[in-house]
Amino acid sequence: MSGNTLGKLFCVTSFGESHGPAIGCVIDGCPPGLALSEADIQPALDRRRPGRSKFVTQRKEADTVRILSGVFEGETTGTPIALLIENTDQRSYDYDKIAQVFRPNHADYAYMQKYGRRDHRGGGRSSARETAVRVAAGAVAAKYLHERLGVRIRACLTQIGEHQLAISDWTAVEANAFFCADPDRVPELEAYVEQLRRDGDSAGACIQVEASGMPPGLGEPVYDRLDAEIAYALMGINAVKGVELGDGMAVAGMRGTAHRDEMRADGFKSNHSGGVAGGISTGQDLVARLAIKPTSSITTPGDSIDETGADVEMRTTGRHDPCVGIRAVPIAEAMVALVLMDHWLRHRAQCGDVEPTTPRIPAQRPS
Repeated sequence: MSGNTLGKLFCVTSFGESHGPAIGCVIDGCPPGLALSEADIQPALDRRRPGRSKFVTQRKEADTVRILSGVFEGETTGTPIALLIENTDQRSYDYDKIAQVFRPNHADYAYMQKYGRRDHRGGGRSSARETAVRVAAGAVAAKYLHERLGVRIRACLTQIGEHQLAISDWTAVEANAFFCADPDRVPELEAYVEQLRRDGDSAGACIQVEASGMPPGLGEPVYDRLDAEIAYALMGINAVKGVELGDGMAVAGMRGTAHRDEMRADGFKSNHSGGVAGGISTGQDLVARLAIKPTSSITTPGDSIDETGADVEMRTTGRHDPCVGIRAVPIAEAMVALVLMDHWLRHRAQCGDVEPTTPRIPAQRPS
């Protein structure tokens, strides 16, 4: 199986399955001298881990990370960093009933068509369980970006099902189970998710992720455009079906006079392009949104086929998220951090000694 590595200079290769003994990754290309310990990584994993609230899957995984290599005397050495997370709460018997049945809109059928075999226990390699190691690697990248460049990455839920959510208070995001920046709506969301469970159904979601303190110059003007690689990374998250930067799909209904991000000496007048122009960061905040489909594994019976091709009715059992978008918030942050870290190293390698003659203008005009 190919396609398990992200990045060119800051490379992350993941391994493991949902119901195997462990999952993990190897980070290659992390610069030496970064202070790093498990305590720097664990908080990010705690935000993503299953069972953290009653509104997500109740699989009880501690998601305790171990650093196996690449760190000596509390600092990175420049050698590959191996991270390991053991699986401790598998219930593979929950999936015995679907060992010969394909779950609709899941990866089961596609995997069988491609490989001629599949691991039916929790989805195997296609399970969102694998995203824990992306969050762990992203924590390493985010620490470097924040300490060395002043970049801050944050995300929040902006929609769950038909409920559109405002971004009114970023400080509220960590204070509720939904990573919601519209705290007055939290009781409504709690009732909504409880009803989804009673209905045996699930809901989609939308997440907004931002990176502030961005340096200008990240990205390439043709194939490795920063916006293209951000979209690639976010689309690589399980269940993501759409990504947009800046005004996204809404640009189709705009005029140039409204969309262009005009500049003055004291800053940009707008950020319709989401901090990227010509595939290269402008120094404005990077703004991206991702749409996540409803959880495919639901208890309401649905039509499918078995491995012989016969029509069957199937019903998923086990422990599943009524909305996978909730736990995807820290995953989105991690994927953006990994891309930015990779592009920072690439920029430093080629253009680290470039001194532009044009002054850098602020990311935003003072209000």
